[in-house]
Amino acid sequence: MTAASLRKVVEEALAEVGASVNFKLIPKGKARTTTWLGVEHGFGIRHYPSGRNVYIVQTRMAGRMRTVTLGPASVLTRYQAQMVARRVIAYAQVGRNPASERQRIRSAPSFSDFLNEYWERWAPQWKASTLETHSGYRRRYLDQAFSGTYIDELNEGDVTSWFADLNNRTGPGAANRTLEILKHMLNKAEEWGYRLENTNPCRAIKPNRKRQCERFLTGDELARLGDALDELRKSDDQTTQCAGAALTLLLLTGCRKNEVLTLEWRDVKGNRLLLRDSKTGPRTVWLGSAARAVIAAVPRNKKPQLFWNYRLGRPMRDVTSYWNAVREKTGLTDVRLHDLRHTFASHAAMNKETLPMIGRLLGHANVQTTARYAHLDDEHLLEAAQQIGEQVERLLEG
Repeated sequence: MTAASLRKVVEEALAEVGASVNFKLIPKGKARTTTWLGVEHGFGIRHYPSGRNVYIVQTRMAGRMRTVTLGPASVLTRYQAQMVARRVIAYAQVGRNPASERQRIRSAPSFSDFLNEYWERWAPQWKASTLETHSGYRRRYLDQAFSGTYIDELNEGDVTSWFADLNNRTGPGAANRTLEILKHMLNKAEEWGYRLENTNPCRAIKPNRKRQCERFLTGDELARLGDALDELRKSDDQTTQCAGAALTLLLLTGCRKNEVLTLEWRDVKGNRLLLRDSKTGPRTVWLGSAARAVIAAVPRNKKPQLFWNYRLGRPMRDVTSYWNAVREKTGLTDVRLHDLRHTFASHAAMNKETLPMIGRLLGHANVQTTARYAHLDDEHLLEAAQQIGEQVERLLEG
């Protein structure tokens, strides 16, 4: 690597961390002392007799050790200098001759160490529910992955083999979710100076196809389901009553399961539910008269939660067993609990609600998520096209 190319590497790295300083190779023979900072091999701060302090990095380039000035300590922060030092070392390693150098100077942590750093630095930005979910994926599929591999060595072959094995161990959805976590990790590894730019191997990995959930209940199916849910709500057992009310509320509001099961009485504000937390953050759910009647009939107790498991003496955490019983009784064995949400949205689309309105009702953050319901309004589009065509035809005749 020439001095000119190295100059360009440092200048680009400095620009990325928001700094601009003069760059030069330090000549030998100057009276000075150096304090090695230890966070990176070869990264330190050099002290001159004049009182000037500069950040430096030493690394092997073209078969010999070179020392590069990164910039004055009065201009660069330690973090900025460290990021630039990592970039210099990385580019120097790319330019060396592997056959002539057996010992590699490490500038990046192992995958395991970087996983810990990533979690420490990035996890505080996640919601509690996201942290819990991601921590489960980490424990099962990432903690023991890529043993002995450094984060800057991870390549497409490594990730392809890992993803294939992951698909053998878990479902396609869990594999895709873990791949997304790894992809974000490696993007941060580039941003934090551990990997070269645009080298994320996850970009070349094709995720599993997502299941297209088009299942929603027809009018006849809704009638059968309504009878079964009404029977649950009229049960003599208070826990069963709560389960029936929760299932009915899922259908009447289009909420997600956890959004309903974590409701507290303080969240009910007349014709609204004020969700303190959801997949897309806090949001308001508007209640129709039927939904308000369901909530009004829920057994009250001195606990803050709406839905209470009186048998176990704790908040209701799951209604899957009740839903499975309802499916068997109504013959809706292919309908998942989450399909109640799809049913709410699908009937909204068939009743001429706009996609932006449906997205607001469901709490979608991305309009593309709501677009799956667009085809359900085809009948009304055909009707509109017919009306417009007749009007144009009348104008032509007139």
